[in-house]
Amino acid sequence: MNLFRYFEERVEAAVRHLIDEGVLPGDVDTSRVTVEPPRDASHGDISTNAAMVLAKPAGLKPRELAEQIQAHLATDEAVTEVALAGPGFINLRLSDAFWLARMPEILRAGSSYGASGLGDGEKVNVEYVSANPTGPMHVGHVRGAVFGDALANLLEKVGYEVCREYYINDAGGQIEVLTRSAFLRYREALGEDIGDIPEGLYPGDYLKPVGVALVAEHDKSLLEMDEAEWLPIVRRAAVDAMMELIRGDLAELGIVHEVFYSEKSLHDSGAVEDTLKYLDEKGLIYVGVLEPPKGEVPDDWEARPQTLFKSTEFGDDVDRALRKADGSWTYFAPDIAYHLDKYRRGYRSMIDVWGADHSGYIKRMKAAISGVTGGDGEFDVKVCQMVRLLRNGEQVRMSKRSGDFITLREVVDEVGKGVVRFMMLTRKNDAPLDFDFAKVMEQSRDNPVFYVQYAHARIHSVLRNAADPEVGFEVSDATLANADMTKLADEAELGLIKLMASFPRAVEQAALAHEPHRIAFYLYDLASAFHGLWNKGKDDPRLRFILSDDKDVTMARLALIRATGYVIAAGLGILGVEPAEEMR
Repeated sequence: MNLFRYFEERVEAAVRHLIDEGVLPGDVDTSRVTVEPPRDASHGDISTNAAMVLAKPAGLKPRELAEQIQAHLATDEAVTEVALAGPGFINLRLSDAFWLARMPEILRAGSSYGASGLGDGEKVNVEYVSANPTGPMHVGHVRGAVFGDALANLLEKVGYEVCREYYINDAGGQIEVLTRSAFLRYREALGEDIGDIPEGLYPGDYLKPVGVALVAEHDKSLLEMDEAEWLPIVRRAAVDAMMELIRGDLAELGIVHEVFYSEKSLHDSGAVEDTLKYLDEKGLIYVGVLEPPKGEVPDDWEARPQTLFKSTEFGDDVDRALRKADGSWTYFAPDIAYHLDKYRRGYRSMIDVWGADHSGYIKRMKAAISGVTGGDGEFDVKVCQMVRLLRNGEQVRMSKRSGDFITLREVVDEVGKGVVRFMMLTRKNDAPLDFDFAKVMEQSRDNPVFYVQYAHARIHSVLRNAADPEVGFEVSDATLANADMTKLADEAELGLIKLMASFPRAVEQAALAHEPHRIAFYLYDLASAFHGLWNKGKDDPRLRFILSDDKDVTMARLALIRATGYVIAAGLGILGVEPAEEMR
């Protein structure tokens, strides 16, 4: 239950009643009405601005309208107090019984708690990682990979039908470099002394197996071919090998994409050309010469006639080149074709996760998608800033495997999948992030992943102790759900329940904002509340979870911590992290 949506319905019912009474006009716009936690918890549990935003159409002062809404809300049995604040805010205080009733609800839902039908089955395409297939995944890819996967989990949690997609950039100049690098390793595998890797080619040892595989399949025959003959053979083998490597790297993080979409397939199928024709039919392209840009000159600018997309009609700063004067495509053309294909596959809503170096490309892609979908397509780009790897505060720069970057596998092998995933979500995606190998393994509250996992492990430790035959408590969910929750009377216990009850709203808000880091923040707050309750029990023995002389209180407190464990597990599930039942 999203309790804030419940009270949205109560406010809407009050507004309808006032419409029926003629106090409010029938066409009053309620889209700006909010129902949310008050900024100051001392003001109550629920706050609404309904009177503030609806008073003017009614020709009333906000306070006058608030008094009439107040009268309707006061009839709800869950409400113990309705207070007016400021010029017309309405604050509600809810009964303890209302909060305690959330406990069986959480226990029945288990780790599925927080799920909702908000998305109503709408199809959403989340494209993330999409690294050039030129080598193993490195730490620069990790943040976008984790963010995209957690975002997909989050959207599924609230009822969207999500497609996880990877766009293979296998048609650019870097693939040419990869191909020549692989051919050099092929010659090496045949016994040739290749010396130092030439400048401009990829030096990593990860290409040696590609050379060996080419020898196994083709022996020396590639050496006898013209370059035009061996290039496509080696290109395909190298790209396939790199994608297999990348899939394996992503699997180390628990990431599996449903769709791998090849950029080269767009060119080979004629989709780029077809998209150009489609844009021409819609009157969205023309041949012209762009003004020279201010500052750094982009690659797609030429002082000659080019085929241009009318992106300024859709909010961009300048029109953008699709085809150069020599007839070759810019990067923009296949990108439009690709996103048009997504839209035609039924994905009206598209989310792309990009690296920080692509942020300047956002405005033109938004313009393009607005143009090709007639404004129907929804497009959001989430930019992930760089991750700085540290060890005891000192920056880590070199890799044993690649020679020039830290691989994803090296990071996961050292600290574990769950730690990597959680830590990558401890900052908003567009803020820089430091990942210190030493700090992420600390066992302290300064390490959020440890602090959250420790809370979950502590809960399971208590439940195991309670279920021990010598202690003798029944800890099944069904039994705990029937505990006398009125025994939970301490302020910290009620505070923990209120925080858990806010989880469905936190999930929906995070999903709507496309911000999975909010779940990591929420989990830290929940763990803090739980640890605070644990510490109160250390100071006051009557507040401990297990009281051998008071079964009713014990059962209620076991229900409380079992519910807390479920909410932690639900949040960790969104992040793609396995909850720990014990700490080693």
